Amino acid sequence: MAAAAKSFSNWGRWGEDDRLGTLNFLDEAKRREGAALVRRGVSFSLSQRFDMDGPQRGWRRRTNPVHTMLDTGTDAALANQGFPHGHGGSDDVISMPLQCSTQWDGLGHIFDHGVAWNGRAAEEVVTSAGDQVTGIEHMAPHIAGRGVLLDVGRVFGDARGELPDAFAVTADHLERTAEAHGVHVGRGDLVTVRTGRLARARREGWGEYAGGPAPGLSFTCAGWLHRTEIAAIATDTWGFEVRPNEFEHAFQPLHQVVIPHMGLLIGEMWDLDGLAEDCAADGAYAFWLTAAPLPITGAVGSPVNPVAVK
Repeated sequence: MAAAAKSFSNWGRWGEDDRLGTLNFLDEAKRREGAALVRRGVSFSLSQRFDMDGPQRGWRRRTNPVHTMLDTGTDAALANQGFPHGHGGSDDVISMPLQCSTQWDGLGHIFDHGVAWNGRAAEEVVTSAGDQVTGIEHMAPHIAGRGVLLDVGRVFGDARGELPDAFAVTADHLERTAEAHGVHVGRGDLVTVRTGRLARARREGWGEYAGGPAPGLSFTCAGWLHRTEIAAIATDTWGFEVRPNEFEHAFQPLHQVVIPHMGLLIGEMWDLDGLAEDCAADGAYAFWLTAAPLPITGAVGSPVNPVAVK
């Protein structure tokens, strides 16, 4: 793991003060390329719903969203809101961990031996006041460009297009899937990888979707993720990488390399099924994708509603 961290490091590549990591690969030309892919005007939300019927089971105090009404139609009908001339309304609040459903992992989310992205000391980056350097708010204007779907589940999975738990997706799987789809993956792309795990959870129940066994990227993909110079990658699984992890005495080792060393933006629990059906029907696996995080100051992750447009 240490060797991979050293080999695939981007420390200093964009200067000592960098806050964006691999999003630096996503430039104006790449956005124009992505926008030019819109032909039919059809759009897809790639987000799960945020509600109490979600995948979380309490691990690391992560819970599903709690939605509470502050004012309702009943309050308005009873005229107890204090507004003149029959004016009434409703209002609400939501309480949730920022990574309880479809989300981005920020650059301050994972450390390696006490070191954060770009070689900074973890204790100086993320404090009780939040991420003082690479807060997710810095990424909010940038995540829009050419999206690519790699439906590995459809190419290498079962009849439903689903991979089994513990299936390690290698660079060869990714490249062969891209070839099967007739799509190129390269510098500045926003890559989505469908395994079919979310589809199975919806059919069978959440079970151990959050943290349990799942297909996902192999640790050996680190070189591919670095070499392709993609801007970001997202999957339909809870943890992005294959679970159980591929070697003993490690927890999410690919995270430990690609976030603090490579500066790669990772998305998890994205809903890629509707998009995948459309891509299979029209044969177009590249599209315009916008996926801005909420600009929550100092946050190390954020909910997101990614929208793909074809």
